[in-house]
Amino acid sequence: MRKVVDRVQLVDKLIYYMQYPFVKYALVVGILIALCSSLFGATLVLKRFSFIGDGLSHVAFGAMAIGSVLKLTNNTIIVMPVTVAAAILILMSGQNAKLKGDAAIAMMSVGALAVGYLIMNVFSTSANVSGDVCSTLFGSTSILTLTIGEVWLCIVMSICVIAFFCLFYNRIFAVTFDESFTRAIGKNAGAYNLALAVIIAVIIVLAMNLVGSLLITALLVFPALSAMRVMYSFRSVVLYSAVLSVVGTLAGMLVSILFSTPVGSTIVACDMVIFAFNSIAGKVMRR
Repeated sequence: MRKVVDRVQLVDKLIYYMQYPFVKYALVVGILIALCSSLFGATLVLKRFSFIGDGLSHVAFGAMAIGSVLKLTNNTIIVMPVTVAAAILILMSGQNAKLKGDAAIAMMSVGALAVGYLIMNVFSTSANVSGDVCSTLFGSTSILTLTIGEVWLCIVMSICVIAFFCLFYNRIFAVTFDESFTRAIGKNAGAYNLALAVIIAVIIVLAMNLVGSLLITALLVFPALSAMRVMYSFRSVVLYSAVLSVVGTLAGMLVSILFSTPVGSTIVACDMVIFAFNSIAGKVMRR
């Protein structure tokens, strides 16, 4: 009887929170970010370039630290161009025989993280620097304080990302599996790699308020890896990972709202549960 009462109370609590616009805004933005990140997660995993998420997220953290020191009302103004520029630099350095892609990502990642933390301490504008850093790294409640303008910005950019994926699906597929063949048939594989890097940077900037800069890679990689446990074609992996990403993000945000847990960590925990479930399901199916 007590369990039934507790469930009813949780449902009532959820209905109560759903009356507020800021909760609806957060859910809309969270679902859009999850959908966009899942579309390119399989490509990053298959190209063995999933670590780019960590590198770019740390660069975004450094740029956000600068924006905080400058007291910008909208940090995206500085975070977006800096992160996009870093994505282009990482891609260019990956083609350099003297400095491979993983080394470039490691250098840029650690350097940006160190500089960002140093700036936030030296030019502190808050009495709680440790709290600000922690919320930026692991996600913050700012996802629940979105303005209608920020929501529309996310919607427009998400539409652009999804449209790009749909229009250039065949090219993305070709670059993912055989970049050399793509070049051999006269297609500009470098341009598509550049576009992918820029789009990943955009997704990372959008996702920082949701899961934090240290957990963004999980949002990119976990749904794709989960889908690969049970699906075998690229199209089915992308579609299934999109479903899993949206489900995991929605579940994580609802749990966070109901039980006051950290948003980013809760979403990643839900993605881990989904990965475990699909791993077991994949083994059962193969048997």
